[in-house]
Amino acid sequence: MTNKVPLTEEQITAALAEAPGWRREGDEITREYSIRYHSGVAMIVHVADVERLISHHADIDLRWGKIRFGIMTHDAGHKLTGADFDLAHRIDAIAAAHGAEPVDE
Repeated sequence: MTNKVPLTEEQITAALAEAPGWRREGDEITREYSIRYHSGVAMIVHVADVERLISHHADIDLRWGKIRFGIMTHDAGHKLTGADFDLAHRIDAIAAAHGAEPVDE
């Protein structure tokens, strides 16, 4: 599920079930982590390196003590695609490597 074709509602529901902690906000999936500021900067660099390799990017918001990711596919009319969920899983792995704690609401 790594292509950039918009997913159906059923596919989005199934993909969210396989991406615990990620929430749908309209046509975007989001997740927030608790992390020290400077560790968050390092995490952003790590995520950016992976994003460059896969040619897909998240919107990233770093604040003191937390980092938020928002993902959608701009090239697919700002819709959710398989590429978004692939990136979400990669971000989860990177977050774990940087000691970021998920903030699940």
